[in-house]
Amino acid sequence: MRETKDLEFKEQVSKTFLKTVSAFANYGTGEIKFGIKDNGQVVGVDDPEMVCLDIENKINDSIQPNPKYDLDIDKDTRVITLRVYQGTNPPYFYKSKAYKRNDSASIEVDPVELSRLILEGKNQTFDSLQAQDQNLTFSSLETALKDKLGIETLNQDILITLDLLRKAKGYTNAGALLADHNHFRGINLVRFGANLNIMLDRKDYEGISVLDQYNLSVDMYRQYYQHEEIKGIKRELVEEIPEEAFREAVANALVHRTWDVNSQIKISMFDDRIEIASPGGLPSGLSKEEYLLGQISILRNPILANVFYRLGLIEQFGTGIRRIISSYQGSVIQPKFKIFENSIVIILPLLQSVPVNLSEDEGKIYQAVQSGNETTSKINGMVGFGRTKTLRLINSLVKKGYLIKVGEGRGTKYMLPK
Repeated sequence: MRETKDLEFKEQVSKTFLKTVSAFANYGTGEIKFGIKDNGQVVGVDDPEMVCLDIENKINDSIQPNPKYDLDIDKDTRVITLRVYQGTNPPYFYKSKAYKRNDSASIEVDPVELSRLILEGKNQTFDSLQAQDQNLTFSSLETALKDKLGIETLNQDILITLDLLRKAKGYTNAGALLADHNHFRGINLVRFGANLNIMLDRKDYEGISVLDQYNLSVDMYRQYYQHEEIKGIKRELVEEIPEEAFREAVANALVHRTWDVNSQIKISMFDDRIEIASPGGLPSGLSKEEYLLGQISILRNPILANVFYRLGLIEQFGTGIRRIISSYQGSVIQPKFKIFENSIVIILPLLQSVPVNLSEDEGKIYQAVQSGNETTSKINGMVGFGRTKTLRLINSLVKKGYLIKVGEGRGTKYMLPK
């Protein structure tokens, strides 16, 4: 047993645990166990009932506002478990400072994160705040709304309906993001050559409407990942990477990124893949599993998302990830999603309906799995290699992404990516 992001050990009660109480209440439910050393050794505490009373008093006197928590005593080990629940009224302060977890430590949040906590506590979002610039024009948005919704002109009533403009308060940040010109960092797009030192093309889409950023990025994608092939008397458009996947990934980055940081969305184009990195990790309260399953019930920029939805740039809130995965149906190599504390990266590989660049022996292993042989023994029986060689080839295919390893030990199976 060891400390984690949502589990902390304390041998005794000292005021340092209050930083962790603040962190759990601000960012996610967690537990503090008293009577366990840092190395996981259980020592228990003397007079657990009195220690619980001391813990309660310290929390109630020191954390503002008071968080929701439970205390439980293990009578056998004399270990006290303090469970602190993520609150609905952040920020939760200890000595006028708000904290968050950084691996197994509790650290003070920076001013930007504190501003986000304050907005969350007020049930507000960044895109709903009053924009810094109030001298805005919307020709790109007007054109898009005319094409999609058939409006005659973009007037104040429509801007108010979309929550881009508020009476007596002016334009919102969502309005500024959709305006023809703004002060927000946009998209940095680079097409690389054989390595990262070779840049074949580079574009910075900044200070312009997010709609223009989106469309210009799609134009760049088409330049490098689509071509026509002549088949008989017909010309057919070939997509090396699904356009639907790229559109969804860029729209996802624009709609779900944090706009209160001085960072760009990075789109890196390579011969074999595209990587889209957007600032900001997952919104508070949204798990990695929920994100990957498309169960996105928490929108970081709901006003902006609503406009993208009305324009048909996203189909339904939360379905983007599922649509990216669906666009790779039948491909050997699947998209990948990397989630970090301060960024999310989507990797879109080239479509491959059949494996390429495999050795003859790797091809035999792949065909064996494709035929339904899932275990090492069955694969080995079909290909006729020695066990060591078979395992080496299987591990090579797993590393390259052609096979997926499921389970451990004798229960290990190998499958093709779906």
